Amino acid sequence: MSISTKSNGFTLIELIVVIMLVSIMLFFSIPRFQGTVFTDNTNRVSRWVILKSRSLKEKAFIEQRQYALHIGVDTNSLWITHEKMTEAEVNKAVQNSYKLPEGIGIRDVEFPGQGKIEYGNTKICFYAKGYSDKALIHIDDKDNQYTFFIEPFLSQVRFKNEYVEFER
Repeated sequence: MSISTKSNGFTLIELIVVIMLVSIMLFFSIPRFQGTVFTDNTNRVSRWVILKSRSLKEKAFIEQRQYALHIGVDTNSLWITHEKMTEAEVNKAVQNSYKLPEGIGIRDVEFPGQGKIEYGNTKICFYAKGYSDKALIHIDDKDNQYTFFIEPFLSQVRFKNEYVEFER
């Protein structure tokens, strides 16, 4: 009878090293993966409003053209137009509007001195001189209310995790 010196398995040290390497890889990849796949609808809407508002302010100044962010309060949709669009282009923009995800709604849009628009459509204008209308956009989901504050002379849009109103 001969004794075989070949081993048919892995040593405990080899298994520990492989498990540690896989754990380290998962530790760094899962949070990044989770952030892209399991994004919250509120974050998606927030990014859209903030980035589009900033972009429209810059575009209006660079192209020397007035842009408008239209807000359909009843339809929970947003779309963009500019002053030189034809009627057909405006209709296409309305048809291709950004629809808020299920469970998130536009509560109202508030302008200083004009009050709140709770029904219908309204617009926030971005002018060729580089400024915009001052406005608050209020959205809500099942549990929370949020406010986007668009300031006239700043490109940043402030986001609050609460319902904020203009002082009267």
